[in-house]
Amino acid sequence: MLKRISTLLLSVCLSTAAFAASNEFVLYNGKIFTGEPDHPYAEAVAVRGDKIVAVGNRGDVVKAVSSAAAMIDLKGNFLTPGLIDSHCHAVDGGIDLIGADFTDHPATIDDLEAFVAEVKSNGRGMRGDVLIAQGIPLAIWSKNKELNERFNSGPYADMPILLEGMDGHTGWANRPLLKKAGITRQMIHSLDDVARGYYGYSPDFEPNGFVVDLGLDKVMAVVPEPTKEKMLAAGRAAVEYMHGLGITAWLDAEASDEILATYRSLAESGELNSHVAALPVIAFKQGHPDEQLTAILGKRDQFKNVPDVKVVGIKVFADGVVEYPSQTAVLSKPYDTGRNGELLFNPADFARIAIAADKQDLLVHVHAIGDQAVTEALNGMAAARKANGNSGLPDTITHLQFIRPEDFPRFRELGVIASFQLYWASGEIDTIELVKPHIDPAIYQWQYPARSILDAGGTIAGASDWPVSTANVFQAIYQAETRKGPEGVLDASQRVPREAMLYAYTRNATRALRLEDKIGTITAGKQADFALLDRDFLTVTAEEARDTKVLWTIFGGKTVFGAKP
Repeated sequence: MLKRISTLLLSVCLSTAAFAASNEFVLYNGKIFTGEPDHPYAEAVAVRGDKIVAVGNRGDVVKAVSSAAAMIDLKGNFLTPGLIDSHCHAVDGGIDLIGADFTDHPATIDDLEAFVAEVKSNGRGMRGDVLIAQGIPLAIWSKNKELNERFNSGPYADMPILLEGMDGHTGWANRPLLKKAGITRQMIHSLDDVARGYYGYSPDFEPNGFVVDLGLDKVMAVVPEPTKEKMLAAGRAAVEYMHGLGITAWLDAEASDEILATYRSLAESGELNSHVAALPVIAFKQGHPDEQLTAILGKRDQFKNVPDVKVVGIKVFADGVVEYPSQTAVLSKPYDTGRNGELLFNPADFARIAIAADKQDLLVHVHAIGDQAVTEALNGMAAARKANGNSGLPDTITHLQFIRPEDFPRFRELGVIASFQLYWASGEIDTIELVKPHIDPAIYQWQYPARSILDAGGTIAGASDWPVSTANVFQAIYQAETRKGPEGVLDASQRVPREAMLYAYTRNATRALRLEDKIGTITAGKQADFALLDRDFLTVTAEEARDTKVLWTIFGGKTVFGAKP
């Protein structure tokens, strides 16, 4: 038996050594999904260096490489192009990975109090003098009284604390941090009704700690920035996390100067091993959008020679979030509170910037959650098409929690990609209790209407918004396919077939990154980016597919996760 084990180990080592020594290899004996609709499956793939050189039946593929090429038996497992996330915040996700992330903890005040004490003690939650905990469930905001009682006394009487909501738009600050940010009764009283909507406060205008969107921005302005070293550590953690999920490319949808610098450092040191399309933000509320656009053009030039990191467009926020008590997403009919959110750009200004960006070969990527925000985003993109003709730029609208039926065909007509985070399409508190009682039923019935966009001929791209939710593609596809949650199914008519979702995370998503000529399908001439899955992903049950694991990930012909094949 010992001799047999030694012989087996020697065989594995020799196979691995042959693969490492050769710049050519053939992958065969697997379920190979190419991502090309005309020929979606193949028997084998040949790779030379970092490029795919042949795809098809094994006999023909082997002829494309030399006799020295390593033959890699996939053992019946499922090979897909490297997976692609069309909207995330990877470095921010890395900050959560190495910081104080509450996401996987029970959503009770007692557990939150224990967690905050732990990350205070071990230092994971500290950024300068401020303690930050991320990934707080939205249901916690209904317990404002308990938050104030527990985090404004004892060890926290003088320590600034920020609890960041899992949606990335909401938060809660204790009194020391509110004071540091200048959020006082007098400040709240001085605001108009729209501006007050970004803060929680009592009838006498005393702030209660809750903040959303612009209110959260005001708090974050006084929180110390992570150090350069922490940003690099976060970037490394993010890359490792993505590779473990089979993801080899993503769109970073809010690329600050610090985030861009992190990607540059990782790319130039050879640690990135991923494709990153970066989008700096144009913030209309901060004024001078034309000057911001000029600055972004400068950043594009700065990154034109940085390997695998490119500034490809602009990110614009149209609105906020819909869940109670935030209600900052812009709807076509008012919330039960009488409020209606706030459009974060003047439509005429947005149209002007969309036209200018299109002329400069920059795509436009818009955060829009409310149905009216989606309409206004489409209107601006339509203005660019009218002014400049169809440039073919893959303008994108992301999140898309609510869409008017009359806007469904406009995605196809305008060539606008719908970047959905369908992990959120679940029957649970965030899509039912915090939403349904508070908005018009005619709007509520069209929640995450991905199938309707597909049926109207539109293109959907897979996305996570990580760290707002997991970047796990297989869990997101499960939600898209079943729409199941702890409280039932969220509109079964909007289920999306599993194969369509696999296209959404490969071929379709690469368009949103402007890399369709380089990656996204297993095609001769494209970069050799692959993920090998541990089961026949398209034929197992939905529950089995949800639990899919990645055996290894290859980027540019080199293994970046898992054992070498």
